Amino acid sequence: MQHLRFLHYIDAVARCGSIRAAAEQLHVAASAVNRRVQDLEYELGTPIFERLPRGVRLTAAGELFVAYARRRNADLEQVQSQIQDLSGMKRGRVTLAASQALAPEFLPRVIHAFQAQRPGIAFDVKVLDRERAVLAVTDFAADLALVFNPPDLRGLTVIAQARQRICAVVASDHPLAKRTSLRLKDCLDYPLALPDSSLSGRNVLDELFDKSSARPRPQLVSNSYEMMRGFARETGGVSFQIEIGAGSTEGEVAIPIDERSLASGRVVLVALRERVLPVASAAFAEFVAGKLADTTHNAT
Repeated sequence: MQHLRFLHYIDAVARCGSIRAAAEQLHVAASAVNRRVQDLEYELGTPIFERLPRGVRLTAAGELFVAYARRRNADLEQVQSQIQDLSGMKRGRVTLAASQALAPEFLPRVIHAFQAQRPGIAFDVKVLDRERAVLAVTDFAADLALVFNPPDLRGLTVIAQARQRICAVVASDHPLAKRTSLRLKDCLDYPLALPDSSLSGRNVLDELFDKSSARPRPQLVSNSYEMMRGFARETGGVSFQIEIGAGSTEGEVAIPIDERSLASGRVVLVALRERVLPVASAAFAEFVAGKLADTTHNAT
């Protein structure tokens, strides 16, 4: 399948935007990668990369060819997975793109539970913002994406979804820690750590603040949930996270925000429409769908 390896070279150059960087990623000589690019361009009769002072970028013909190469690679992975399944092999790999809010608690727990049943399955997980996570699926860089409030689902199939409340996360000795629910105004007397605009949880909070007279004055804005939670622990403040990712840990408590005007978001598991998933990824998608259904039932 040497020709497929050469297609992989082209895909790597497109992703890296540089022949040298792609060669380093592939652990081959840059001259070998450049030669394969030139051979392909000669065979196609047109350039697929525009040479720039620093790096390369795809031409219109290159965009078409790379899309073809990625489909071929995805089809091959799916066939290899089916062959392994037919021969009784219990190994495989799941590639997943996920929102940051799901990384600390939910995903490690679900992956561990899945691997307890299928110990031969390995995972390649990329933690990305929601736009890039969805793009990873459409670009064949990931089989699945698990994201909070995805921006655009065109071309994707929703496998499962679950409504999610926003929670305030505080230290276990915080004055609010014994409460079973909170209003946002209850949190304003304490140092606030808010997500920045790259995190979809910020949109949900902003919608509520826009409808109220309360105006938050956050002492910290960050694109890291771990940073926000750490700040809240140190200062006796409050951070916010979706329920599925908030999971109360030692020294912390997650308390649901109860506001009539606070729209609940949703965690969505998606795959590329009409793509047949590799066996391992299809099995994991079914497993995650069950876990998301459990979170919905537990919240009601």
